[in-house]
Amino acid sequence: MKRQCPSLAEDGPTLNQSELFDAGALRQPTTKVRAAPESEAAILESDSAPPPKPPRLAHYDEASDIRLYHGNCLDLLDEITAKYTDGIFDMVFADPPYFLSNGGTTCKSGERVAVDKGPWDQSRGLRDDSGFTEAWLRRCQRVLNPGGTLWVSGTHHNIFTTGSVLQDLGFRILNVIVWEKPNPPPNLSCRYFTHSIEFLIWAARNADSEHVFNYDLMRKINRGSQMQSVWRLSAPLPNEKVLGEHPTQKPVALVTRCLLATTCEGDFVFDPFLGSGTSAVACLRNRRRFVGVDATADYVQLAMDRCMAELEQGASLLDQIAKSGGRQTDCLRDGNSKTAGVTTP
Repeated sequence: MKRQCPSLAEDGPTLNQSELFDAGALRQPTTKVRAAPESEAAILESDSAPPPKPPRLAHYDEASDIRLYHGNCLDLLDEITAKYTDGIFDMVFADPPYFLSNGGTTCKSGERVAVDKGPWDQSRGLRDDSGFTEAWLRRCQRVLNPGGTLWVSGTHHNIFTTGSVLQDLGFRILNVIVWEKPNPPPNLSCRYFTHSIEFLIWAARNADSEHVFNYDLMRKINRGSQMQSVWRLSAPLPNEKVLGEHPTQKPVALVTRCLLATTCEGDFVFDPFLGSGTSAVACLRNRRRFVGVDATADYVQLAMDRCMAELEQGASLLDQIAKSGGRQTDCLRDGNSKTAGVTTP
């Protein structure tokens, strides 16, 4: 029998993802930003400085149970593993370096620009790249609950290495999702097909894991048909970048679909490569608890700004639907319980 959130298995009208989140509210520009308390801002060092060891808590919102750390994900994962030996997270969403900053060029806003995104995205050779991938995936496997699952994104530059390492570690690959971009940048060299897709691997912790999959909700979002493994979703909307942007930023809609498919309200999510904080925003909107970490101070600050702006906008999108007569989802456990989270290192 499929394991899914109880209320999502009930019969109901079909709907698409925009309807589920109130398309008008989803397009509302983010303009308000609450200034970070001095105690938070002072934690962030210069972006040129190495990440702090141990990682430092840069932002914590108690009401929504959102924690953002500045530091190396391997260090934070080691601390979490030492404290929660049986795992603590229901889902990991990882958007790791793609290792594609090789001195090439691409097209952005009609202009030729460098592909280089930063030292963190530069390949150090197949052996070192594979070693790094194995290191963070092994640690993520340890912090997952027995029924937890992992999502990891990538392009052809890194996804095949990732898939190989996942299998070596004993993960069970459940699906490979193709994210198709409707309006990709053109290929300026005219020597290759236009790169218009990215991949997401969805994997269970091991072969025996009883993972959550909200099949009925995905079918409703897909207007009564089974959700397929090719998702046609636009790149991040302009209002998702008004506070700043990340060179590999993912759209909130993409992370939201992963959350809705494989978690329930109140579940605990971890992101080892926080970036601009898209996963944190998606968790805020959907009542998922969250821990994220990034080694770059500027990106941690951007994620903090986005989270605070999201909180300033008032009720979540699902609250708005509930007030208009919509039905809120239940979770497999008590949604009001406050499972112990990760304390400040």
